[in-house]
Formats: sequence, structure tokens, C-alpha cells
Amino acid sequence: MGIEIERKFLVNKTKWQQVEKPGGEFYRQGYLLTDPNKTIRVRQTSDKGFLTIKGISVGATRAEYEYEIPVGEAKELLDQFCVAELSKIRFKISVGQHVWEVDEFLGNNTGLLVAEIELTSEDEIFTLPDWIDSEVTGDEKYYNSNLVTHPYKDWKS
Repeated sequence: MGIEIERKFLVNKTKWQQVEKPGGEFYRQGYLLTDPNKTIRVRQTSDKGFLTIKGISVGATRAEYEYEIPVGEAKELLDQFCVAELSKIRFKISVGQHVWEVDEFLGNNTGLLVAEIELTSEDEIFTLPDWIDSEVTGDEKYYNSNLVTHPYKDWKS
């Protein structure tokens, strides 16, 4: 079984603006199925497409199966079959032994910055960058599959 162990954190916007970072990559992401127990996602980057199936999260762990598909097919699936969609710019930054993925959301989720780190175990030790504010692992409102139906603009404070 494919397993993903991922922790999520909010990013301090002021500190993030000062971070020297590589160029980000635009992601278009849509959902064929959003269910509390499972999601089926299509993602398109500039030159790749992905189909991803994810199970329910238990702590920071969940089942995940991801398959690369032709970018043209990803676009067709997004255009014709997805029930909800979001877009974001993803930045990948190495800190210590890990790569952090920082998502700067666009559209109805503009203003939201979320950082993710994938681990090999839930208790793995990692370096927390100073631009991290607070952990939101397990907080469902920050799941991408929820942001498509309950966007940040509707609940931000």
C-alpha cells in the first residue's frame, strides 16, 4: 500500500517574503471525488499531469497512490470531469535533510500560505524553519480537497 506521512504548517507571511527562494511552479488541481474518507485528484503542472488517490488521514498518515499521466489528459480531466478546482504556486525549499513544499494559494484561497513536509515516520525529527507559524496537520479546513468547496476567503479572520 502507498503511504504518505505529511505534516502541514501555516507560514508567516512577513518572514516568507524575506526568504530567498527558487521560482515557484504553477499547479492547477481539481477533484473527481471529494469524500471524507477518500479523494481522487487530478493535478497539472506546466509539463506533467498526475492522478492521485488519497485515503482518510489518521494523524499525519494516509494511503496515497499517485500516477503520472500525460499533461494533455490531465488538462482534459480538469476541464471536463472535475467537480471542484483550485490553483496555487508551489515553492520547494531544502531545509536540513528535508524538502519543504510551500503553497501560495490563488483565486478564492489567495492569502493562504501552507507548508508541507513529507516524512518517513510520524515521529521523525526535522528542522522547523523560522518562517513557520503553527502546525495545522489534521485540521481539515486546510485540506486542499476542502479548500475547493470552503475557500479561505469565506473563513479567514
